[in-house]
Amino acid sequence: MNSPMIYELHKPSQVEPNKTYPAIFVMHGMGSNEQNMLPIVDGLEERFYIFSVRGPLSQPPGFAYFSIQGFGKPHREVFDHAIIQLTSFIDYATEQYPLNHDHLYLLGFSQGAILSMTLGLTLGNRIKGIVALSGYIPGFVKEEYSIKPVDQLSLFISHGELDTVLPYQWGLESNDFLQGLGAQVTFQSYSEGHTVSLKNQKDFTKWILDNLSQ
Repeated sequence: MNSPMIYELHKPSQVEPNKTYPAIFVMHGMGSNEQNMLPIVDGLEERFYIFSVRGPLSQPPGFAYFSIQGFGKPHREVFDHAIIQLTSFIDYATEQYPLNHDHLYLLGFSQGAILSMTLGLTLGNRIKGIVALSGYIPGFVKEEYSIKPVDQLSLFISHGELDTVLPYQWGLESNDFLQGLGAQVTFQSYSEGHTVSLKNQKDFTKWILDNLSQ
């Protein structure tokens, strides 16, 4: 089976036979690529299979998963297709690699965070945890998508208070929406713009490792 998307895989240096491993699916922001996200999950590869997935659209100097028609408004058809492609990639990875299907995580920044939270809603409790860095949930996802139960889903949502690309308020709204559905949400704010600080990275890394042991 061929992969539906281009990706970079980092995995434990010693993979034991007949053992399954937790996995993190990493998604970048607009104009970035699968390599740029790997430093923020550095050190986790000895515990996880880490799949950093490239967006399918050219967006110089890198790539994107979907295009935008206005502020906070993805092109619906392109966005829907991205969700289908990423779902297919998760299916592919779980079939091709020795992954623990009860310990699948999504991690994304900006566009990647938007997609991570949306995938959490469409896949529901199939996903154990999500790290959503500086994202939001599109209105049409909240209003029109078929949302699965998320009562077993945990999320770490973070947003910069000084974010001028995607407003801080959108992070608060994501927190409220997901909590309203029964998801277990940890929300962290930082005195930053549209970026991932070292403190943010340390906080979500600890959150992932704590969640893994639960």
